[in-house]
Amino acid sequence: MKIAISGASGLIGSALGRALTEDGHEVVHLVRRPARTLAEARWDPVGGTVDTGPLSGADAVVHLAGAPLGPARWTRARKAAIRGSRVRGTRVLAEALARMDRPPARLVCGSAVGYYGDTGGEPVGEDGPHGTGFLADVVRDWEAAAAPAAEAGIPVAHSRTGVVLSASGGLLGTVLPLFRLGLGARLGSGAQYMSWISLDDEVAGLRFLVEHPEITGPVNLCAPEPVTNAAYTEAVARALRRPAVLAVPGFAIRAALGGFADEAALVDQRAVPDRLTAAGFSFRHPDIDSALADLF
Repeated sequence: MKIAISGASGLIGSALGRALTEDGHEVVHLVRRPARTLAEARWDPVGGTVDTGPLSGADAVVHLAGAPLGPARWTRARKAAIRGSRVRGTRVLAEALARMDRPPARLVCGSAVGYYGDTGGEPVGEDGPHGTGFLADVVRDWEAAAAPAAEAGIPVAHSRTGVVLSASGGLLGTVLPLFRLGLGARLGSGAQYMSWISLDDEVAGLRFLVEHPEITGPVNLCAPEPVTNAAYTEAVARALRRPAVLAVPGFAIRAALGGFADEAALVDQRAVPDRLTAAGFSFRHPDIDSALADLF
């Protein structure tokens, strides 16, 4: 297959590109600098241009580009970058694909379980309601921005991803040095649920969506067993054979991170992968202990 990837240098994109290449597929990287090889296509989401030549006849485009969410304080400038890189970037790409004579046979757009906002500990599948808050609104508009591709007849899926577990990046990679020192700590009360997925399953889930164009619309890419922050903290400490008896008070997290605290660090989000499970996808790491055991 010929598959193009935006955000190919990020945690998920690089793992996906590597896995596809190792399996003999042709991978085209969407880059913002001038293309240096035939395996690259330049795009400028700010300027609104995409070199679609290298994408002609592609089996799929996997769109993962977007400014990092954090952990960091969501200043006005950062929120603008988070929103613009996702909404405008997706619209620019979708419109470019829609104009192609030989458009890709499939578009998988990155998304996030942040769509659901705070679910109050209740499990929620893809038919769950849109939540409230900055991130929920960004995700809603982010997904809507892919409409031009869908209207042009390209099957579009939105991979609503949870927290991706990797020792080399993401949330876990950021706090791993603290856990190794025995300084791992739960956040706030620790009772809030977290929807997570191993990096291996994230890559496998994206490939599953590429290979099943009949699956369109939102698809939760998260493990079938969400855990509370306290259980997650204990599981990481257990896997590393380190203690984790500390807690960071909610007020301290809010003081340090502002809006990111309530919408990411402390949010109670319990998304479940109803559509993936129904489609027959098999998780390599359905529970947190098996995922962490594989990492460590």
